[in-house]
Amino acid sequence: MPIRASIFLFCLVRITMAQLLAQEEKEKTTALKDLLSRIDLDELMKKDEPPLNFPETLDGFELAFNEHGQLRHIHTGEPFVFNYKEDLHRWNQKRYEALGEIITKYVYELLENDCNLKKEILPVDSTVDEPKSFIYMSEDALTNPEKIMVLIQGSGVVRAGQWARRLIINEDLNSGTQIPFINRAKEEGYGVIVLNPNENSLEVEKVPDSAKKPSPDASDEPAEKRERKEERENKKKKDFYEKYRNPQKEREMEHIPIRENSTPEEHTLYVWDHFISKSLAKNIFIVAHSYGGLSFVNLMIQREAEVKNHVRAVAMTDSVHNVWHQEANKSIRDWLREHCCNWVSSPEPLDTLVDPMLNDCPRVSAGKQPHMHHKLHFASFTLYSLVTKSIFRAKVSNPA
Repeated sequence: MPIRASIFLFCLVRITMAQLLAQEEKEKTTALKDLLSRIDLDELMKKDEPPLNFPETLDGFELAFNEHGQLRHIHTGEPFVFNYKEDLHRWNQKRYEALGEIITKYVYELLENDCNLKKEILPVDSTVDEPKSFIYMSEDALTNPEKIMVLIQGSGVVRAGQWARRLIINEDLNSGTQIPFINRAKEEGYGVIVLNPNENSLEVEKVPDSAKKPSPDASDEPAEKRERKEERENKKKKDFYEKYRNPQKEREMEHIPIRENSTPEEHTLYVWDHFISKSLAKNIFIVAHSYGGLSFVNLMIQREAEVKNHVRAVAMTDSVHNVWHQEANKSIRDWLREHCCNWVSSPEPLDTLVDPMLNDCPRVSAGKQPHMHHKLHFASFTLYSLVTKSIFRAKVSNPA
């Protein structure tokens, strides 16, 4: 009998130990899952990264544009290197963005000093304190009696005077800026208006809302005791996170919309109403890239009669407009077929008709350009190839 009791006790102990071990293992698994759910891999990658403090000038980056308009290191002559620090993609991206802001200011200086364009502030009746945008115009943009050219860029980080930041940094100024178009247009006697459709808001640091207070706790726990408890919990969380990450805090920003210019479409319409339509030029020609084509179609939907009376031809490149989604009527679609041409990325020879079944403006091949992998082909297009062909098309359709 004692032997049976011993065996029973031994089995009971083993079962209890197994249950305890299983419970402990379950708790470990639960803790591990909780730990993994709390770790932000993006934040983990920020651990030990260098400060997000970057130069504010090209000299600070030890970069300069050479005589060919290429961005090069001033000592080695090497192109810009994105992966400046291995395995720190976030830091490298922030560095690239900081350089991009410098490039934007540099292009503005070129527009003003080399192209002799003047800045016009938007809205035209803006007050001192409200957010503002701007465009660039040649001196004769509103007084040229014959012809003006309007340049509308695509979407994204690019600002007035730019087609593609990546091309400016990795290729050259002629590839990524509108400067060759502006210079050629002025040589041919055009007035010029350069839109700035992506400057839609003023970015400011977000101020914490001190007015927001914690909602009343449903429990009867005294506020002082609850605050001490929350403080202890926050400290525990902070200590926990610091074991796994050491992220740099970034300023939280907010965007204040610019009145009547808060989207590319609004901006294009506003510039039309306050500048382009007031020009004395008998003939208006437009070059629109990517989202710029969509903005133009939206403009035409809003100002159909005015556009038809003043715009002679539109040269688009990789335009993303869609006459059906944008609900353009039949008369607009007919006008686009007669007055527009969209050069698109294609392996076909230059000017070969592509997508003939699409019933809006003709799409033709941009040819095998050196920058086709960027879906842009401004480097080898001249103003002549983009615009004069559209002008010719317009003249054929409207010989009068």
